[in-house]
Amino acid sequence: MIEKFLKDDQDPKCVEKVYGRLVDLLTTGEEILYIATQKKPLVNILPDAVALTTKRVLFFTPANLGLSMKFIDFAWKDIKDVFTKEEIIGAIFSVQQVGGGEQGTDYLPKVQARKLYQYARERADMEREARHQRSLEEKRAESGSVSIDRPQNVAFQPVAPMSIPTPAPQPEPVVVIAPPAPAPTPPPAPEVKPDVLTEKLKKLKTLFDNGLISQEEYNAKKLELLSDF
Repeated sequence: MIEKFLKDDQDPKCVEKVYGRLVDLLTTGEEILYIATQKKPLVNILPDAVALTTKRVLFFTPANLGLSMKFIDFAWKDIKDVFTKEEIIGAIFSVQQVGGGEQGTDYLPKVQARKLYQYARERADMEREARHQRSLEEKRAESGSVSIDRPQNVAFQPVAPMSIPTPAPQPEPVVVIAPPAPAPTPPPAPEVKPDVLTEKLKKLKTLFDNGLISQEEYNAKKLELLSDF
């Protein structure tokens, strides 16, 4: 059962003790993701360990000369961020709590520290998003923006359409056509006085036509009248 937690050169005895302790601590639906063991530079006696599960991070420390393992755990919802720092010898893995406290383990093999960080980073990001969603829901609830379920078994009452009064037709404007102005009466034509010469010539012609004067008298008299005008 512990072979999958020994692939990155973990200390077998330490992993066995941590695994046995974890089995008693797991809650319903909780699974072990990774176990890393400390590797001190000179004498690696009673190494510390870090375990990740789907619900929390656990830091183990040997006690009673290695006969037992003390631990401190942090739920993912209480972890603000995770860190890893590689040094000349090994690496440090640590977590920062939402309240500001920190917990970590040093002298971890760099490969194991990287795996811890990879798993922890993924879980921390998931929990950060969950916290953000919870915060939004709390703000909506405080502001009163809570969805209200529609009551069940309530007959739907259709609303009668609103009648819109038809506007009364407007009377067409009456166009009054003025009668045409009467044409101006032309001024009376000036009285034409009869032409005196013409009258005299007519009378002279009448006398000639009636044989009262001869041709010679008619011509002479006509020349006389024409010469006077």
